[in-house]
Amino acid sequence: MPIHDQSYRRYTGDRRPVRSAWTVIAGAGLMTFLRRRAILGLLLAAWIPFIVRASQLFLASNFSQAATFLAPTPQTFRDFLGQQQIFVFLITVSIGAGLIANDRRANALQLYLSKPVTRAEYILGKMTVLAAFLLAITWLPAMLLLVLQIAFSGSFTFLRANSSLVASITLYCLLMTLVITFGMTALSSLSRSSRFVGILFAGVLIFSDAMFNALRFITGSTAISWVSIQASLDQVGDVIFRQAPRHQTPVAVSFIVLLAVVAISASVLERRVRGVEVVA
Repeated sequence: MPIHDQSYRRYTGDRRPVRSAWTVIAGAGLMTFLRRRAILGLLLAAWIPFIVRASQLFLASNFSQAATFLAPTPQTFRDFLGQQQIFVFLITVSIGAGLIANDRRANALQLYLSKPVTRAEYILGKMTVLAAFLLAITWLPAMLLLVLQIAFSGSFTFLRANSSLVASITLYCLLMTLVITFGMTALSSLSRSSRFVGILFAGVLIFSDAMFNALRFITGSTAISWVSIQASLDQVGDVIFRQAPRHQTPVAVSFIVLLAVVAISASVLERRVRGVEVVA
């Protein structure tokens, strides 16, 4: 029987930088969802409004009659991102609900954290998966619309007149992605069932919005819009795009609400994502 040499040998494989484990988690997650036909179909559907808006820009740039009522303004891009909210919701539920819940159900969380992977790296990797898909249906098509507007018109006149539009699109998309990603990831850490997490996420949004509408009906004022997460996002988004706020709530209050959502979500993740589950 041959005896193989079991002495020490240097590692000859690739060496990754320290603290890069989150990129492996994010890459594996992205590829997993991109292999699913349902997710690809949802992503394609989310780009249908982009095609409609691109057609609008083409008509406005090439037909003077259409330019009178189809000419682009900053509000055009604000409205486009508002139209994407339904796809943001569907993508968040489809992808985000099981990010941590599925690992908890399969007891994979302990396996992850038994490796040289910190909680921060694990959470960042999971968040990156959802954030990448959300930006792919909000920031990316909005920026492409801006590029198409320049290409169709053949000049930078619109961009020069609205020089803050690039920053507005980027800032709003990043803020929305941050709030939703933190919120959904935190909810996903609370359960082993991705279906329950999806229902919980929808319930939080619907309940907060229903409460706002009920209070608005009772008081006759929109100053209480801060109770709704979506209304708070809309309020801050209007200011970012330099539009008149749609609600009477001070913008600072709406922004504090969004920061509170992120802070509470971070606290939940800090308590729930552990290598050893502690039962009180």
